[in-house]
Amino acid sequence: MQLDSLLIHGGIDGDAATGAVNVPIYQTSTYRQTGLGETPVWEYSRTGNPTRTALEKLLADLEEGSHGLAFASGMAAVTTVLSLFQQGDKLLLSSNVYGGTFRVLDKVFKNFGITYEIIDTTDLSSLPEKLTPDVKAVLIESPANPLLTVTDIAAVSALSHEHGKLVIVDNTFMTPYLQRPLSLGADIVIHSGTKYLGGHSDVISGFVVVKDPALADRLYFLQNSTGGVLGPFDSFLMLRGIKTLGLRMDRHTFNAQVIARWLEIHPSVKHVYYPGLERDPGYAIQQKQASGAGGMISFELHADYDADRFFRSLRLVTLAESLGGVESLVCHPATMTHAAIPEEIRKKVGITDRLIRLSVGIESVQDIQADLEQAIQASGKAQV
Repeated sequence: MQLDSLLIHGGIDGDAATGAVNVPIYQTSTYRQTGLGETPVWEYSRTGNPTRTALEKLLADLEEGSHGLAFASGMAAVTTVLSLFQQGDKLLLSSNVYGGTFRVLDKVFKNFGITYEIIDTTDLSSLPEKLTPDVKAVLIESPANPLLTVTDIAAVSALSHEHGKLVIVDNTFMTPYLQRPLSLGADIVIHSGTKYLGGHSDVISGFVVVKDPALADRLYFLQNSTGGVLGPFDSFLMLRGIKTLGLRMDRHTFNAQVIARWLEIHPSVKHVYYPGLERDPGYAIQQKQASGAGGMISFELHADYDADRFFRSLRLVTLAESLGGVESLVCHPATMTHAAIPEEIRKKVGITDRLIRLSVGIESVQDIQADLEQAIQASGKAQV
């Protein structure tokens, strides 16, 4: 089945009991059992729920994995994956990742003796020496948040597997519509389903997908034990949102390409980060491992522009946390999404105080461009 059809008919298609074309919302916490010692299909909704299971099977199909797990948030998904590790284990982390991922490693798992090292995963020549015996996994975002750095997933996976390490890829920015890391060699794929998968800024969710059934069993044990599962109504919303993922991602990507090319030649813009631009360092690898560059752009205005005035002047584009909704959103990573990362680390990896991250929506691209233009003009020649 082609991907566009799989988005609609993948996983569990409809409801066999009633003939409903949509999977029903099984809004129940528990299930009737027929007798002692008999193992029912359904027993308790933390352990399993038909609506959530349909969603989990759909994500597994889309990511070309064997098992999917749905969580109450992207961070619940990340936390469950990190719970695979134990005291003395170390993870290698891409040099720019979501601030919440850094925070949970630095402020929570470090307390349990799990350590990390931030490295440049785009530098394949230096990776083998980093894969020391205490390293158990490499955690990648590609394109990374917020500088859209592109890592060669297949190459990192091959090198890591030579040394017996797991490869974890956060595929939130790309979605399985544009990129499938398991097929490139990764072991675990993570999503914040809140973003493009849901697509409408109305539900919080997270996902983990794997190919290895034994690894799936370990993750399922952790999911059931710690309990951060996605509820049935939110699972229904995610199923509904995913049906239009292909249409939305095509429009997000088209709009972002137009906006990125416009920003690239704009006299007020110092730098644009977008792997769909030919001059971007990650362009060639992005072309090889994904079918598009996605809807995320980061950029910097020149120093004589007031970033705060830029944000305050926007009318159509909304200043807000998150990304991937149908509406265009803009944020200031240094004080919003990546505020948990210490300033010295932010500066080292290039997350400056002037960096602006733009999630390009599916509105008219002319309207998005016009709003950005008037906000740029309003922010120019900052008054002393």
